[in-house]
Amino acid sequence: MSDGVVRAVSERVQRAIEAGGRLARAPADSRSRALKALAAALVDPGVRAQVLEANACDLAGTSGLATPLVKRLKLDAAKLETLADGARQLASRADPLGTVLAQRALDEGLVLEQIRCPLGVLAVVFESRPDALVQIASLALRSGNAVLLKGGREARESNRALAELVHVALERAGLPPDAVQLLDDRSEVEALLGLERGVDLVVARGGKEFVEHVRARSRMPVLAHAEGVCHVFLHRSADPAKAARIVVDSKITYPAACNAVETLLWEPGAESALDGSVAALRSAGVELRGDAATRARHPEMKAASESDWDAEYGGLILSVARVPDLDGALAHIARYGSQHTEAIVAEDASAAERFLAEVDAACVFHDASTRFADGYRFGLGGEVGIGTGKLHARGPVGVEGLLTFRWILRGSGQVSADYGPGKKRFRHEEL
Repeated sequence: MSDGVVRAVSERVQRAIEAGGRLARAPADSRSRALKALAAALVDPGVRAQVLEANACDLAGTSGLATPLVKRLKLDAAKLETLADGARQLASRADPLGTVLAQRALDEGLVLEQIRCPLGVLAVVFESRPDALVQIASLALRSGNAVLLKGGREARESNRALAELVHVALERAGLPPDAVQLLDDRSEVEALLGLERGVDLVVARGGKEFVEHVRARSRMPVLAHAEGVCHVFLHRSADPAKAARIVVDSKITYPAACNAVETLLWEPGAESALDGSVAALRSAGVELRGDAATRARHPEMKAASESDWDAEYGGLILSVARVPDLDGALAHIARYGSQHTEAIVAEDASAAERFLAEVDAACVFHDASTRFADGYRFGLGGEVGIGTGKLHARGPVGVEGLLTFRWILRGSGQVSADYGPGKKRFRHEEL
């Protein structure tokens, strides 16, 4: 990597720091205006035509690209409307910056406050999905963070077109365009990851190998949006019709998404729910791969191998396994799951509550599709990613996941030496 690339990236980070400071200090209404302008652009017929034309150029060059990646790459009117609605959601939300989380009187005339503030500068590296650019930029605007974005080269033209929309929205609101910057080359990402300061959080979205590469290279904290090996467990009390609707929705509405179900688990007593789900999945064109117990009931299924249990197919393939009971389901998920999203279908409330309490995943659902694990559907306006780790933010990461806090102390001449055993006592009174 050349010194020139490192210098150029360092200069861009510095511009982001300065722009982020202006963004954070700007009136909340300015950031709301930018979000409304972005939403308006996304539904403008002329602008939309330009974005879809850029996306068509990217799609024309997808020879050899895996089918799930092509599906993630494609933009259409429905995706752009969802992005616009997410920006409108964020514009209508109360401004989170400066929110007082706690206020405590340490003593008379000595008041401590815990106040929300932006992280500062984000770097988000993502693959294939150009709609992620708008989601991330929108969340950065609402939270007062600057962001450096690098999408996959397969979405180069789409990303450039969408980034231009964001820049125009910023300018119309009187905000600095450098608050949202698009990196063009992989060497810039490598230079960025090698920096020791300037960027406060790196978000990595993509396949397992890609995320691990970012983690290994980065000298800054990394929030990983990695694979989604999600399960639906059919309890013996599952309603067959409800189970079939949930399983089909979890699989076929967007099989390339990280919140799509990859393995269906069932226990003895859930045969009717299994049969209904299998029939519905087969009608939807899903290839099913079963273990020996499942194939004994549905011999037309392909045999599943050990590699199927932790596979993220990203397509219309689903593995199916029988587990002995709820304990067996929990053990299977603990062994093969990616701590993304897990669901149980059950009329037995106590079994459902135990599943919700014991499954170690960012999102755990009862009688609901795994596809609800999404920042837009959660009312977050979108997401910078779905965190499957446990530090800082977990699940769909929206505005709150891009904020930290500061402690503000207002005194009237107090010094610490006056307090302690045998001296003045702290009041520690919550206000």
